[in-house]
Amino acid sequence: MGHSGNLQLKVVNGDAGYVLEDVPHLTDYIPDLPTYPNPLQFNAAYSVVKQYFVNVDDTVSQKIVVHKDSLRGTHFRRAGPRQKVYFESDEVHACIVTCGGLCPGLNTVIREIVCGLYHMYGVSKILGIDGGYRGFYSKNTIDLTPKVVNDIHKRGGTILGTSRGGHDTSKIVDSIQDRGVNQVYIIGGDGTQKGAAVIYEEIRQRGLKVAVAGIPKTIDNDIPVIDKSFGFDTAVEEAQRAINAAHVEAESIENGIGVVKLMGRYCGFIAMYATLGSRDVDCCLIPESPFYLEGEGGLYEFIEKRLKENGHMVIVIAEGAGQDLLAESLQSMNQQDASGNKLLQDVGLWISHKIKDHFARLHKMAINLKYIDPTYMIRAIPSNASDNVYCTLLAQSAVHGAMAGYTGFTVGPVNGRHAFIPFNRINERQNQVVITDRMWARVLSSTNQPSFLSADELAEFKREKPSCPVVG
Repeated sequence: MGHSGNLQLKVVNGDAGYVLEDVPHLTDYIPDLPTYPNPLQFNAAYSVVKQYFVNVDDTVSQKIVVHKDSLRGTHFRRAGPRQKVYFESDEVHACIVTCGGLCPGLNTVIREIVCGLYHMYGVSKILGIDGGYRGFYSKNTIDLTPKVVNDIHKRGGTILGTSRGGHDTSKIVDSIQDRGVNQVYIIGGDGTQKGAAVIYEEIRQRGLKVAVAGIPKTIDNDIPVIDKSFGFDTAVEEAQRAINAAHVEAESIENGIGVVKLMGRYCGFIAMYATLGSRDVDCCLIPESPFYLEGEGGLYEFIEKRLKENGHMVIVIAEGAGQDLLAESLQSMNQQDASGNKLLQDVGLWISHKIKDHFARLHKMAINLKYIDPTYMIRAIPSNASDNVYCTLLAQSAVHGAMAGYTGFTVGPVNGRHAFIPFNRINERQNQVVITDRMWARVLSSTNQPSFLSADELAEFKREKPSCPVVG
């Protein structure tokens, strides 16, 4: 096999088009590091496990639907415990930081990193960084033990606090070095993972024996490569309550319309899956699928048609949908938050006013519209059972990777198997709903809404949009 790579890319090429996009290892820049037996083999809880350790050559294929003549394609290194580790238990001084917006499951990930380090590897020195990246150099730390984190998975938010921005690479790595930290666990979205990649690069430049592991977090599910992000299942489940409420309100009055705004800055996964899960939604609007209001085939015409048929309707709209229409209407500026995310206008409030104004102006029919925005309520709840299990697997994968000497990586399931993924693959683009795939067709079939696309626009989407795996 041939090796090629630099700080950004570490690639191994094999037979039949096999490509391993590998993650960095401490021995890439610190040669002759000693290794130690993995203490898991002496752990009573694992005594019934048939195979303790992942084979060193195990990899996970990014593409599992293939033809008989297909090349083997891109693979990632499989996550899991290794036979040899590069840290002794009493040598490890770990820290955990959470950054960006809230998401169900943050506390579960924190808990399982702490418990995984302590119970699987005998690590007792674990710090929580208070308040995101800036907490490395401007705030106090929190000592984390299994007792401290025992019940935190039952609470929403993050016990460590969070913030956007505050990324000063030199100050952060200075703090890591001064505190004697040698394992850094960074929980956050694409902006946070970009920051983690820069921290890893600086640590490598200084030649420090410090493993940097990322756990990708985004409630919107817009992180590429991995099957889905933690908190997403909880968000879809909790969104049902808002949709049910909107449906009750709309159904209980003549010409009732319930409008629900859900999270989805650049992608409509929550809106799409909440719509499919509910079956009470008449129209789902997402950022990836343009729509228009006026004229034949427009939203107003569809609303009128549905009200005449059923006497009520429910509209679910992702927060990033229709921003082009809204920008034209409000002449909004391209402002950003501290994480570099575009500040969006409230499309739910805007479209509610537009619908009301349209029907009031035409005097065709009196409507009764109720607008529900549950976005911050959904972000703040604890994760459900499914996400709790998922968060446990993510946290343990990160711990196994760091103990095995891997660094500059993030973790996540690829086609159902957890893998170590290079930072650059997580940061290269955002995952989006592909409206030419079958999952979006299922939504249109469920709601019976128009696609709002002309034949020419649909042909253009089919040419431009690559097919992406869907969740589940």
